[in-house]
Amino acid sequence: MASSFAQTGRKIVAIGRNYAKHAKELGNAVPDKPFFFLKPTSSFVLSGGNVEIPKGVIVHHEVELGVVIGKRGRDISATNADEYVAGYALGIDMTARNVQDAAKKKALPWTTAKGFDTFTPISDFIPKSSIADPSNLQLWLK
Repeated sequence: MASSFAQTGRKIVAIGRNYAKHAKELGNAVPDKPFFFLKPTSSFVLSGGNVEIPKGVIVHHEVELGVVIGKRGRDISATNADEYVAGYALGIDMTARNVQDAAKKKALPWTTAKGFDTFTPISDFIPKSSIADPSNLQLWLK
């Protein structure tokens, strides 16, 4: 069931460099198309849980709208994509920036920098019907 995504979800698919301004802030090239990376589900920590930052790690974060997919599919057209959305969650994408910078210099994947336990704090499930236009939201942290 989609409402238990944090316990039953099998993977977190994230999009990199989809915010041109943020990419430029970090001195990164802005790709023609965003690219995907994975985060382990062990990085989830539910709302109210404790975030653990490993010693020596410099953490940056971004507030994100997570899309919870409610049914299986492949090669889904943009026209039909909304049919697969069950709902949403407010999330924080945490990055061990110093770990990521070291990996990028060696052309290695970012998995370690993004995948520490508790590096994806996530809200409760938000039903699709609760958000009229997911492309027109203001997200914030308290």
